Amino acid sequence: MKLAVIKTGGKQYLAEVGTVLTVEKFGKDLKKGDKVSFENVLLTDDGKSTSVGMPELKGEKVDAEVIAVGKGEKKVVLRYKAKSNYKKKKGHRQPFVKVKITSV
Repeated sequence: MKLAVIKTGGKQYLAEVGTVLTVEKFGKDLKKGDKVSFENVLLTDDGKSTSVGMPELKGEKVDAEVIAVGKGEKKVVLRYKAKSNYKKKKGHRQPFVKVKITSV
């Protein structure tokens, strides 16, 4: 079984065929069913040999299919100062793209 370590959105993910990843900060307008490819491959392993990039491997890519696009749970940001009648409440929902790895 071949696997790879990819880098996207400032994070690193372990990718195998059939794995479902939730990727943040993807930066493209995508819809369900779109094909994407990750070209920042840091490591590949096929069970017999391991290739490690310095920092990335040239010519390697990981293909995936978009399963879902959405927003995560709301994080509440609250600023409060006692005894001064100061309170601010904000919320944030981080966008994400859920992808299924099709080939390594």
